[in-house]
Amino acid sequence: MNEQRTILLVDDSENDLFLMRAAFKKAAVDIPLQEVHNGEEAISYLKGNGAYGDRNRFPLPTVMLLDLNMPMKNGFEVLTWVRAQTGLKRLSVIVLTASIRTEDVERAFDLGANSFLLKPSDFAALVEMIGCLRDWIRINHFPPLDVQ
Repeated sequence: MNEQRTILLVDDSENDLFLMRAAFKKAAVDIPLQEVHNGEEAISYLKGNGAYGDRNRFPLPTVMLLDLNMPMKNGFEVLTWVRAQTGLKRLSVIVLTASIRTEDVERAFDLGANSFLLKPSDFAALVEMIGCLRDWIRINHFPPLDVQ
């Protein structure tokens, strides 16, 4: 099992990243958080390419929080790529986006998302959501990932 728990946050918005860091701190999340700023960086991180080659510094994530609307590669493209990788097909991918479009929810699940969460506009609600995520990660059992 994947016992080394790490969360990979994929989001291009510096504002959203700032709020997520603050919510993780407020919710007392003790699970390491890694960040990338677009879809191409997410794929490089997961492949272990370039700066992400050191798996001690950049371990494979237990859970990926994935925004949909990003430059370079959007969340749907990242999700499609992840599900095509033998060693990553069981990675828990949670779409975390501002989109409330039914088509986006359906497409995300069709492409293999494990969950679809709407980014709360209220900080207290974001902290509560992150607390639930923290608890779920603590009690859930995750399969091993193997990227060559």
